[in-house]
Order: sequence, then structure tokens, then C-alpha cells
Amino acid sequence: MSSASEATVADHEVYRDAHGIPHLRAAGPRELAYAQGRITALDRAWQLETARHRAQGSTAAFLGPAAVAWDRFARQARLADTARRCFDALDPETADWVRAYVAGVNAGLTRGAARDPRFADTGLSPTPWDPWVPLAVWVSTHILFAGFPTKLWRDRVARTLGDAAVPLFAADHPGSCGSNGWLVPGDRTVSGSAILAGDPHRTIEDPGVYQQIRLCCPEYDVLGLAVPGVPGIAHFGHTGTAAWAITNAMADYHDLYVEELREDGHGRLLARAADDTWEPVARHTETLTVKDGETFLHLEVEVLETAHGPVVVRQGIDGAEQDLSLRYPPRVCEDLGFAALPALLRARTVADVDRALDGWAEPVNVVLAADSAGGLLHRVAGAVPLRDPANRLRPVPAWEPQYAWQGWAATVTEPVQGFAVMANARGIASPYGVEFAPGHRAHRIRELLSGSAGWSAKDMAEIHRDTHLAAAGPLLAPLPALDGLGPAASAVRERLLGWDRRMAADSTDAALFAAYRSALARRIAADPLFAELAGPPTGPEVLHDWQLLLPKTGYALEGLLISPLLPELDRTAHVRAALEDTAATFRDVPWSELHRLAPWQALPDPGASWPGLAGDHDCVNATSSVPGVTDLIVRASAARYVWDLARREDSLWVVPLGADGVPGDPHHQDQLPLWARGELVPVVTDWDRLSREPFLYE
Repeated sequence: MSSASEATVADHEVYRDAHGIPHLRAAGPRELAYAQGRITALDRAWQLETARHRAQGSTAAFLGPAAVAWDRFARQARLADTARRCFDALDPETADWVRAYVAGVNAGLTRGAARDPRFADTGLSPTPWDPWVPLAVWVSTHILFAGFPTKLWRDRVARTLGDAAVPLFAADHPGSCGSNGWLVPGDRTVSGSAILAGDPHRTIEDPGVYQQIRLCCPEYDVLGLAVPGVPGIAHFGHTGTAAWAITNAMADYHDLYVEELREDGHGRLLARAADDTWEPVARHTETLTVKDGETFLHLEVEVLETAHGPVVVRQGIDGAEQDLSLRYPPRVCEDLGFAALPALLRARTVADVDRALDGWAEPVNVVLAADSAGGLLHRVAGAVPLRDPANRLRPVPAWEPQYAWQGWAATVTEPVQGFAVMANARGIASPYGVEFAPGHRAHRIRELLSGSAGWSAKDMAEIHRDTHLAAAGPLLAPLPALDGLGPAASAVRERLLGWDRRMAADSTDAALFAAYRSALARRIAADPLFAELAGPPTGPEVLHDWQLLLPKTGYALEGLLISPLLPELDRTAHVRAALEDTAATFRDVPWSELHRLAPWQALPDPGASWPGLAGDHDCVNATSSVPGVTDLIVRASAARYVWDLARREDSLWVVPLGADGVPGDPHHQDQLPLWARGELVPVVTDWDRLSREPFLYE
């Protein structure tokens, strides 16, 4: 078997199906990792280089001033340095496997960049990757998953309205990342074997955040959804006899510490520690390069790190009143769990999956897995620190010993009894988190699954497409008792009460409900009770989305309407006013005319046209807008999958755009119409039905 540095194009073969999805075959695991890196660079060079620069905090050098805020945060949070440390701590076998992937990336970058006009448009030249870069991509992608910025918001609410008011705004946030996942055991399927299905909900990006891929060598043959820039298949995979999938556990495992800093008079910066002692603070300056038209600017960024972690919020900067350090597990234990990735590829049973994930660290996930022998698994995987409950809620004093981390929580496993569902709600992960998604998606999935005892893989699309919005109930409940409405508002009320509560693409009543919901969010957010929360966010711009009153209100409407807290909030008056506002401004159009996809693009294309979609934030078909702010879709299914444990070739999948990341390529957006309609693409496993790519070897 060749080493990472010796792997070459001759060691592997590339095949494609009708949608351009790569199927790779190689002589061994390291040759296969090389092949995965190379094909990813050929298909997605722009995406890879953008991800590398985001991890290193250098995107402003080609994307301009708008990228400065992220770059500054990435530098101050020490993302790249954390990745270097985690790579250096890898066991030799895993490190060599990652190096093989990086060697493949470097072999394909130049050719891949030549395919994509965005390199020339921005003046970006591809740069060879260092071995630690895949870990940096992973850290950068998941640094906000634990939702630590919400602690800034809770602190603000507590100081403004009192500690008791903090739960008022507890709800899934549009910046968080959730998912649906469900496991149908063999006694509920036509085949007699389990089916595992679901969809991760992420900000939709162009190119897409998941890469459909197959990895085959004599040791294993695995297909699934890879993260571009990272070897293996971390989240959603099928090995032929075993399959796994994850959702965000909504766990809290990143902490913010209030730091008291002072100069010692000799040029050193000190941080207050226990027993009124003072400890030195690591301090250095880095330079950001910023492309500004035809010129380049250079901005200095001071990087500080205390014993608790990097200082990510600076007192007196961006309105912040305190210096805050960020403590996150990979920085502390120098481990992301990457040794689990090659182990997952070798998994043949749920016991293998379970053992592999015992070593998982970041992010913390809920896992479902099944195998062809009937094995089932439902567990939590990841590193959650043991510490004082206050750490989970707000920033805590760094100098108080009671807030120190005290080891790591044991992760739990639950037996699968009937259907298993994971949808970011309270459940198996409850001991590890503070705020969870409402239970509407989870309850609806269970309700739909209970309607049959003979499910097949093809039937799963029916669940993926479901648009019933149970979350509408609490918003509609006050309407029948209202009095004093004008004729137009009364007509709106009658339409809403007669609505079937489905966010269907062609439904004008769904659009009407969304308009009423937004009007209600704006009315409540404007209440004088919340005036002090309406001010500008504090701290780095990257953390602002978690501190904006109107979005927080829009996502917390259900709780705000039914909570006994703040009895002085005149909810009835706000509902009445929202109906009147809706009657005065609503334009009777189908929901999909307003609810349109708006993918994030590193280099925005103002001429791009995107489809309107069905669904809503709390539907199983989760297409999230921001009530009160916009009906455009900021988050949706970043992929959909159905893993059939009876016959892998009956499995299905789809992504929002396509297998290729280059604009204009036939496979850049060829799956978009299918995805928008809730359809799935058959998984092809027969090599004779695939097309070999001869040009790669000539």
C-alpha cells in the first residue's frame, strides 16, 4: 500500500452516475483518501479554497471588507491554531490518512481552479494545503454549533427583565443547525429490514455543504454525504451492512468567561485568577489583508488568550462591556474525534458504529444507526464538559473556581422501541443542553410513521415533503375570542381559522398566515417592555444574529403568547393589531412566491434565480425564513437521504444543487428541481451502470 505522499492518480479510478456523483475505487484506504481529496478539488476548488481561507481568517484578501468581521473572529478564536494542535495529536494512522486526502486536494487544486471563473474574478490563486487544513475546515464549520452567542442574549435579557424572563425567548435560532432523522425498524417495513432517513437543516450554500460520494476499496465500500474539505463520511453513511445518521444534539459545550484584565506596568497583560492572583495572558498581533477595489488594506488584530481560552469579545470594542474568553473542547483536549472517521468507513454493524463514535468529540450529535442483521442504535456522541449549571446560561467569572470544567460527561444510549426520531427536540440529549427546538417536527414525524406498518424506502419522500405546521396553533388560538376587529381584519381572521395549517407552495392562506405571524412579531418586539433589548448588539459582528430582538421574537412567538411570565405584556392587543396590520398590507399570492430560496454565496451572483418552496421552520419540510424580517429561506434541507438496510441499491438521496461546484457545469444545479419538489435520486451501486472518467488518467 502506498504512503500518503506516494499515492497517485494511477492508484484509483473515478466513475460517475447520471447526476455526476463521483464513485471512487482504489487499491486501499490511503489511496482512496487521496482520490477523495483529488476529485473534491476538481469538482469544488472554489469551495475548498473559500473554506480554507475562512478557517484561517483570510477571506477578506479576496472577498473584500464584508469578510473582515469573520476573519477577525477566526483569528481571535484561534481556529487554525486549534486545528494544528488537533492534527499534531492525531494517532499516526489517522494522520497519514488525512495527509493522503490533502495530497489529493493539492494534486487537483490547480486544475479545479482553472474550471471556475470565480478565481479569476477575485484574483484568488489556489494555494497548496497543509495537512491540518481539513481539521481547520471542520473547526470553522462547527464553531458556532453550540450556540455560545446565545449566552450574550440571555445575559442581556436577564439584566433587562430579570432572570425569570430568560425562558421567554428560548427557541431554536435561525443561526443554529438542526435536522430531522428517523429510524423505521424492520418489523415496520416491507422488506423486514430497517430504513434510516432524514435531512440535515443548514444554511443553504452554493456550492452545497454536502457532497454525495462513494468510497470503495478492498477493505470497504461506503456511500454517503461527505463534507467538502474533510476526508471520509462523517455524518450520513451506508457501508452496505450498516448505516448511520446524525442530528445536532442542541447540547451546550462552549463557555464564555468574564475576564478581568490589567497591565502589569512592564508590558505584560494579566488576567485575574482564583484567590486574587493574576496570570499572564498570551498576546500577539496578526495582520488581516483586505481587498478594497484595486488596492489592499492591512488591519491589525490583537489576539489574546487566557488560561480559559481565546478572548473573543473585547471590552470597549463594538459596544462590549466585558472581556470574554471562549472555552471550547477542541482547544482544551486537542481532539476533534477524527480517528472515528476511518473507523466509520470500516463499520459493518451498529456495534462498530457505536465503538467508532465513542471517540467522537466535536460537534455533539444525536446518532441513529442500523444494520442488516437487525441491530439498532440511538445515542449521543461528543465531548460535553462537566461544570456548574450557570456556565450553560450566561458568561461566568473566570476567577471563580466553581465555574471551572471538571471532566467530561458520559454520553447516553437509549434502546430503540418502535420508531426512533431525532429532530433537535428535548429527549435523549436533554441532559446536555439548555434550549431545544420545539417538539413539533418530532411529533409530526412520529404521527406520520404510525400511519403504516409497511414502509418502503420510496415512501420516505412522503415524510420529507410534509408541510403541516403544528406551530401555527398557539398563534391562531387567540383569534376566536377577539372583538372590535374591522371588517377586513375579521375577514383575515376567518381565513386563518379555516386554513388547513399546511405551508403548501401554492397556498395563499399559508402566505396570509406568514404575514400575520410577521406582523405579530413586529408588534410584540416593539412593545415598550422590550425597548432596552431593541438596542444594537454588542461584541463582534459575527455574534450579532443571536442578539437581535425581532428575529428572537419571531422564533419565540409560541412561548411569548402562552407564557405566564410578563403579565403586563398585552398579548391580546398585539394579536388584534397584527390582524389589522395584515389586513391593510397583505398581497394575496401563493406562499412560494414569497418563500424563495436565498443561498449563501461567498461571491454573490445578483443575477441568480432561485425557486420558491413549500414548508416552514417547524414543518418536517423545514424551510426556514425569519418571521418579522423576511420570507426568504435562510435554512433548509442541505441534503435528504434514505438508507435501506435490505438492499443498499434501493437507497435514495438528493442535494439542493448538484454534485459539481462550478457555475455552468451540467451538474451544478441539476438536482435543484428535484430537491425543490421533494423528490429523491436513486443511489446507483452497480459499477456497470456508471461511467468511468478516462480523461483523468490520460
